[in-house]
Amino acid sequence: MMEMEPEKVNVRRGLSADTSSYRCAACHGDEDALPGHPIRGRAKSRSLSASPALASTKEFRRTRSLHGPCPVTTFGPKACVLQNPQTIMHIQDPASQRLTWNKSPKSVLVIKKIRDASLLQPFKELCVYLMEENNMIVYVEKKVLEDPAIVGDDSFGPVKKKFCTFREDYDDISNQIDFIICLGGDGTLLYASSLFQGSVPPVMAFHLGSLGFLTPFNFENFQTQVTQVIQGNAAIILRSRLKVKVVKELRGKKMAIPNGVSENGVPASDWDAEAGKQVMQHQVLNEVVIDRGPSSYLSNVDVYLDGHLITTVQGDGVIVSTPTGSTAYAVAAGASMIHPNVPAIMITPICPHSLSFRPIVVPAGVELKIMLSPEARNTVWVSFDGRKRQEIRHGDSISITTSCYPLPSICVRDPVSDWFESLAQCLHWNVRKRQAHFTDEEGEEES
Repeated sequence: MMEMEPEKVNVRRGLSADTSSYRCAACHGDEDALPGHPIRGRAKSRSLSASPALASTKEFRRTRSLHGPCPVTTFGPKACVLQNPQTIMHIQDPASQRLTWNKSPKSVLVIKKIRDASLLQPFKELCVYLMEENNMIVYVEKKVLEDPAIVGDDSFGPVKKKFCTFREDYDDISNQIDFIICLGGDGTLLYASSLFQGSVPPVMAFHLGSLGFLTPFNFENFQTQVTQVIQGNAAIILRSRLKVKVVKELRGKKMAIPNGVSENGVPASDWDAEAGKQVMQHQVLNEVVIDRGPSSYLSNVDVYLDGHLITTVQGDGVIVSTPTGSTAYAVAAGASMIHPNVPAIMITPICPHSLSFRPIVVPAGVELKIMLSPEARNTVWVSFDGRKRQEIRHGDSISITTSCYPLPSICVRDPVSDWFESLAQCLHWNVRKRQAHFTDEEGEEES
C-alpha cells in the first residue's frame, strides 16, 4: 500500500496539468466563432470521465452519452454564478445556485408585451425607478416606444428621451446588457432568449400575462425585488437551451441578405454557395417543433442520435424540447414534466401512427439529427420556440444538441420551490378532492 501512494499523487498531478489546457469540443466548437460573443470565464475543471489523462488511446473522444456540455457560467458583461467548490460533473445543487456580480450592473433591458394596455403603467413605473432611483441605462425595443399611449403621454416625455432603443434582427445589444427584466407572460422570456444567441444576462420575469409558468415575480413590490437582484441577493436557475443548426439546399435564386438577415427574418449565419448549402443557427429555450404543416398527409421524418438512426416518426410531427419546454407543448402531447436542472433532451411524437411510440428522454450531451425520410410524401415545417417557421425539404437537415449557453432565470425563492409552485398554480398539478377519512364507527366495522 505504501508503494502505491506516490503513483496516485502522480496521476492527480498529471490530471490537473492536462485538464487546464484541455478544450471540450462540444463547448468550444462553432459557438466560439459566433461574432460578438466571446466566451468569458469558462470553468477549467472537467469530469474525470472526460479527461484525456485517463484515455487508453491516443485519439480522445468525449463521453457524450454521460454528460452534457459544461454551461457557460458568465451571463452578460458583469454577472456570473457564485462558484461552488462542491460541484461534481458541473451539476450544482439547485439550492446553491446564487447570482453574484463582478461589477455593479449599470444597464438593463426591459421587455414588455406589445399591444397590452394593462402593462403601460407598470412599464412606466419600472423605468422611472430604474433611471431615477438607480441611475441605470434602460434599453427597450424601438416599437415599444411607438405605442400611441406612450407617444401621447406628456408626463412620460422626459423619461422617454433617456431610453436606448434597438431593432430586432438589426441591432446587436448582446454585450451591452447587464440584466433583463420581462413584463408580461412566458412569451416575453422566450423573446428575451431569442435576442441572445450567445451568453445571456440574468433574467427577472414579472408575472403580468395569462399563464406565467416561467414568470415567478409579482409586480406589487417590484422595488424591493429589483433592489435585491441589483445587490446580487438572489437565487437563479440555469435553464438549458438547445443549439439548433439547420442546413438547407439552395434552390432557385438566392435570398437577399440585408445586414446578415434573410427575407423571412431568419439569421443567415453562413452561406456556402460552392456546396449549395445554407446554414442557420438558433438558440432555443422551449422546443423545436417539426410538423406536417398544411399538408393532409402524415409526416415521415428520420431521427438520428449521434449518427445512428433510432426511429422514423410517422404522424403529425415530433417535438424536441428542453426540460423547461417539457411543461409547454410537450406535456400537451403526453410527455413527462422534467425539472429544468435535469440535463436532458426530450423527444415527443405528435399524434404518432403507432400505439407503442412513447416520449423518450435522452442525455443532454447527444446530438440529434432530423431529416425527411426518403419515402416521405410531403415536406415538413419547423419552428423554434414558436417563431422563425420555415419549410424543410428533401436534402435538408436539422441538428440539435444542448447549448453551452443556458438562460439564467432569477428565482423568487429557489429553483425547486419555484418549479413546484408553478406546477400547482399554473397547471394545477395533482389537484383533486381529498379522500374522506374513516369515522371511528366505520373503522371498527372494517376491523
